[in-house]
Amino acid sequence: MSVLRAAALFRVIQVALLPVGIVAYLWGVPKLLVYSRQTAVSATLLASLYTRYMQHRLGTRPDEPAARLLMVMPNVSRTAFRLETAPTMAGHLLTGYVPRIYRYPYKGEPPVRHQQTARTSFYDAALGRHLPTINQLVILGAGFDTRVYRLSPEDHVRCFEIDRPATQAFKLRMLKKAGLSTHLSTYVSTDFQAEDWFERLVAAGFDPARRAFFLWEAVTMYLDRASVEDTLRRIAGTAPGSVVAFDYFSADTIASRSPFMRYARAAAKFVGEPLTFGIDNTPPARDSATEFVAAFGLNLEEHRNFGSETRRRQSPAGFVTATVGQPAQP
Repeated sequence: MSVLRAAALFRVIQVALLPVGIVAYLWGVPKLLVYSRQTAVSATLLASLYTRYMQHRLGTRPDEPAARLLMVMPNVSRTAFRLETAPTMAGHLLTGYVPRIYRYPYKGEPPVRHQQTARTSFYDAALGRHLPTINQLVILGAGFDTRVYRLSPEDHVRCFEIDRPATQAFKLRMLKKAGLSTHLSTYVSTDFQAEDWFERLVAAGFDPARRAFFLWEAVTMYLDRASVEDTLRRIAGTAPGSVVAFDYFSADTIASRSPFMRYARAAAKFVGEPLTFGIDNTPPARDSATEFVAAFGLNLEEHRNFGSETRRRQSPAGFVTATVGQPAQP
């Protein structure tokens, strides 16, 4: 079957099953939101886990730990989830076609609606690029990140995962339930907005004098400005050659009155994770990002947009890697 025919047939199947997916979404999401509100376990962390599960199932990014974790979650209705993913999975099984959102990287700039999968590729590439030169990996606001299972002993990298106590305790229970090791990372419980996360990290064995990669995925938008700025200053004080990678929303996106952003803000606020922080993304966004990280003593290495920008229109979101004590790359 040609790619065009496969894509067309896939869309027909997806549209035919779309009502099933919509009903399942409306069935499953309230359970997730209510569980998070009652237990203080982050709901937003499931967004990344969901896309990695789909990439695993579709064969574009193998991640068996992510797939196993999603299937043991008490806040996920298995029936609703299977029905919600049915339009995509049935279309794929019958045609072999993989929707564009799940096969990044592809040529061109990813739109903001592809952010969750594209950012995973950006983080994977940045970490892979720096693995030979670091000794420590620190995952800030780790959620259900499973990258520690992708490391090998030959990498000689010690992994630390930092998250809020309730979310981290929940993850450890789910790892055990899924039959996954809980001994590959050092787990550090803290609240970025109320405690000294860096002090706790050092107490857990982190060595500020050794190079580290700080991976900060899908977190900055849920923090206040003071917490974001303090975190970047702390990272800037670590060993030269250390790296921080983070993604962000623009300030305009955070304040947007579009129906989608109104829904996103309401859902995030309901579970106690309001969308609060955005970066001035005045075009060109790379220059704005350079200025932003330079204020904390960091040098921009890489910048990627989610969504296109023009001289007058900002990109809605972005991805950054910045280095400590290293010259910026061209």
